Amino acid sequence: MKQKRLSASELQGKARCLRCHIIGMTGTAGSGHPGGSLSAADILAALYFRVLHHDPDNPRWDDRDRFVLSKGHAAPLLYAALAESGYFPLELLYTLRKLDSPLQGHPHMTELPGVEASTGSLGQGLSIANGMALAGRLDGRTYRVYVLLGDGEMDEGQVWEAAMAASHYELDSLTAILDRNRQQIDGWTTDVMTLEPLADKWRAFGWHALEINGHDMEAILKALSQAQQVTGQPTIVIAHTIKGRGVSFMECNLQFHGNAPDLEEMEQGLGEIRTEEKCKSCKVQYPGRC
Repeated sequence: MKQKRLSASELQGKARCLRCHIIGMTGTAGSGHPGGSLSAADILAALYFRVLHHDPDNPRWDDRDRFVLSKGHAAPLLYAALAESGYFPLELLYTLRKLDSPLQGHPHMTELPGVEASTGSLGQGLSIANGMALAGRLDGRTYRVYVLLGDGEMDEGQVWEAAMAASHYELDSLTAILDRNRQQIDGWTTDVMTLEPLADKWRAFGWHALEINGHDMEAILKALSQAQQVTGQPTIVIAHTIKGRGVSFMECNLQFHGNAPDLEEMEQGLGEIRTEEKCKSCKVQYPGRC
């Protein structure tokens, strides 16, 4: 599918749309993980509306690029990106976490078009992405595989086993993106488990490692473009972000790792995000706002 290439400023507008959806969905549901969804909104805007080769009208297209959300609790972000891309109607978003809704708390690949892997048990996404990259090589396909990791996931041993395997098999079609917001459910990553020097660790495992500001759209696009040029090794983009980005009272606030805003907070959050530009997502009237 030939996609319209959005400019960096247009992608920033898309990221605002995604953030509006995240606040509206979790606020309406009264449940979900807004903090780590908001932090990666710029990254998914760049992927779904500029970088990925995908076709919402043909979700199982053999040559599509694959995206795996390893930090599956950030499902509201993935759902928002899929809906904005046209995989399903925007109105379905406010059924998040309701009985019989395909939009459950973690992505379910057999229930929703566009979801490549059922995730939620942290640490598994990179292994899944490795398998997709290896399958593409065996099948003679040229698609690329992207996986979004959380920095709390870096505590999982399976991540490093998968990192070692990806380097061993020279999976240069694979790009991992780390949402480095420095917070996890139990606190700041520095207090739970020291990760630094993180980039050097990935390089020691045989990866091409880049570090960027994960809210700078130009930097995101440049890093993803560079990753496509790397041969003989996988690439990781360590994207330094702010948990709860875009909503003042959520930024760096651990309370909103796994707690949804109440209706008053939802109204405030939506108002803050919409300040710069009234985005398309604003036409969705979330039930909690009626």
